[in-house]
Amino acid sequence: MKILVLNCGSSSIKYQLIDMDKDAEVMAKGLVEKIGLPQGELTHQAWGGDKLHASKPVPDHQTGINWVLEYLVHPQYGVIKDLKEIEAVGHRVVHGGETFKDSVLIDDEVMRDLEACIPLAPLHNPANIKGIESMQALLPGVPQVAVFDTSFHQSMPDYAYMYAVPYKFYEQDRMRRYGFHGTSHKFVFRKAAALAGLDPEHSRIVSCHLGNGASVAAVLNGKSVDTSMGYTPVEGLMMGTRCGDLDLGAAMAIMEKENLTPAQANAYFSKQCGLQGFSGVSSDMRDLHKAAEEGNAQAATAIAMFCYRVKKYVGAYAAAMGGVDLILFTGGIGENDFKVREEVCKGLEFMGVHFDAKRNEGLRGVDAVLSAPDSKVKVVAVGTDEEKVIAQDTMALVR
Repeated sequence: MKILVLNCGSSSIKYQLIDMDKDAEVMAKGLVEKIGLPQGELTHQAWGGDKLHASKPVPDHQTGINWVLEYLVHPQYGVIKDLKEIEAVGHRVVHGGETFKDSVLIDDEVMRDLEACIPLAPLHNPANIKGIESMQALLPGVPQVAVFDTSFHQSMPDYAYMYAVPYKFYEQDRMRRYGFHGTSHKFVFRKAAALAGLDPEHSRIVSCHLGNGASVAAVLNGKSVDTSMGYTPVEGLMMGTRCGDLDLGAAMAIMEKENLTPAQANAYFSKQCGLQGFSGVSSDMRDLHKAAEEGNAQAATAIAMFCYRVKKYVGAYAAAMGGVDLILFTGGIGENDFKVREEVCKGLEFMGVHFDAKRNEGLRGVDAVLSAPDSKVKVVAVGTDEEKVIAQDTMALVR
């Protein structure tokens, strides 16, 4: 089964065409950017081929997706002969609220429920919906599936997801912790457990998805019981440009000092804080390491802050689960930044972590066990593959 996986942002479309009959082989992948601007851009890469770049006006998502389909069947750069070879489409949808606890085959009722979730993710869900509607127009009759960032965390107990504000906000607005990166956490906790020789259904796992966006999840016996992101992706860890946990008093003081409206404040704490905002250097951890090595004290402190906050969540979730059997690192930073992994694990010997610093040194982009053989708590670095999860869920529902 050939499945097209789409991740539609407000002005972008990420895509992969995956052949599930060939061990989830990625036939082609790419990105459409600058939708709605005078000149859109497309990067397309067929399996084993070079990256191709093209540009033209892309006024809306349907035009962008149609452009993608043209390249998939292109006589020179394409990977299929006919669009009829695409048997299903899987969509990443950021927010499913409390309505969607699992991935779902899309029909009219699902579309109405997706519209109802827009207030929970006004920046993301409308773009996801546009992607679905565009595919309905371009490939009518082809089954489509929605896979949600939030659904994996719907197993959290109420005392973990509720906020200490008047209950009316939950009753009226469903204001609560939802968590994100669920597709990634769902994929990597099983992969890491297998690598460490553990049963994922009978283990206490702390999953650290560390990248420009970052979150930690507590996975107890195969179920998410807590996670660091909340009502929005701003809460939790310090991230590339998101502030993470911040005292409300400090937030209001910043709003007053900068004369920010609520909408401006949301953008400020999401896009001008975190590693970028504090360091004044970059949101990219690689740039910060370089700056720190050159003597930039703020960059060094930003790295230390990031690692310290991850470590605090690891400890908190170990306490919440009554211990921990496995700590995993994934995401752009988690998979590649051996210095961050070592710093997070430093001092966790009291929990039973015996970290193998020599094994970890220099290790990038490789699935590996990073703990010593006698370590009571296993430590693992694994690559995530959210598109593969979307394709797997899509195939399971369509078949």
